[in-house]
Amino acid sequence: MEWKRGPVIGRGSSAAVSLATSDAGDIFAVKSAKMSSSSSLRNEQILISQLSSPFIVKCLGSDITRERDEFVFNIFLEYVSGGTLSDLIRSNGGSLDETTIKFYANQMAEGLNYLHRAGIVHCDIKGQNVLIADRGGLKIADFGCAKRAESGGSVFAGTPVYMAPEVARGEGQGFPADVWAMGCTIIEMATGENPWPEMNDPTAALYRVAFSCDVPEIPRWFSGAARDFAAKCFARDPEKRWTAEKLLGHPFLDSAEGGVGKSTKKSPTSVMDQCFWDTLEVPDWTTENASTSDSPAARIGGLIGDGLNSDYSAAAVGEEGWVTVRGGATEEGTNMNIVELIEIEDTLFRLN
Repeated sequence: MEWKRGPVIGRGSSAAVSLATSDAGDIFAVKSAKMSSSSSLRNEQILISQLSSPFIVKCLGSDITRERDEFVFNIFLEYVSGGTLSDLIRSNGGSLDETTIKFYANQMAEGLNYLHRAGIVHCDIKGQNVLIADRGGLKIADFGCAKRAESGGSVFAGTPVYMAPEVARGEGQGFPADVWAMGCTIIEMATGENPWPEMNDPTAALYRVAFSCDVPEIPRWFSGAARDFAAKCFARDPEKRWTAEKLLGHPFLDSAEGGVGKSTKKSPTSVMDQCFWDTLEVPDWTTENASTSDSPAARIGGLIGDGLNSDYSAAAVGEEGWVTVRGGATEEGTNMNIVELIEIEDTLFRLN
């Protein structure tokens, strides 16, 4: 397929996001990384290419291109026009009403239930990683930290202030951790802030999450059903935390199909307003760094370390204009399949 890469409009820890159009005129996003540092992106593509849900951002395919004398791995993502959930909250003065929170909480639970039934843990649920479609529907995005539940191990990732206690302690990151993070996102919808707004130091916040008996404060103006729903997400014992499937049957989500509340304004954002693309970036308190140390200090150090330098430079993807790209082709025009290109790049990497 021939497609055009547009301006760089987002950057993460190991990949850059560009606007793109196909030769048929379709608009989509392309997330790219050098082959030598594309393992995380390749893992993301493998996971999301198997998913099909109205509550999950779609993967439209992938390819490998040769640009400026280097091989680049690309995944194509559907274009979602409404911006992020965090943007929507800000555009509504920093808080959504309970009817709107119910509407989005229901769809978030649907998306997580689908993921968990497929054996996938998202590992970084938050407002920035949830997209709003043009008709108000919700789509979970950014699977850069995601993993299969059976992979186990002590590797963990995500955003510290949205982490569950067991994750902050390094005990594991499974389905219950996503539910805790959904509860944190509900607090974000209600307050416009992260669930620990009084904690300015990420290290202190992690210690508090891991070793205190505290849970995020639930807004007093919530109804009894809304307070109970959030409390079920914030059970500190993951064994007692409700599953996404069980939460779908909670009384709070009754009649959640009613739609967005009247006080919710239409998001004024567009594809060039940065809002959508921010969800694919890694903010200051987000990390994909892994830690296997048993020391809490070492784990926290890994979580807050610098992971923001993308290997894929703005210049390489034509930040000022559009560059025509022919997928799977070298500069000489010789077509090569993905397996061949991966083998070549891996060989070159070992030789260097």
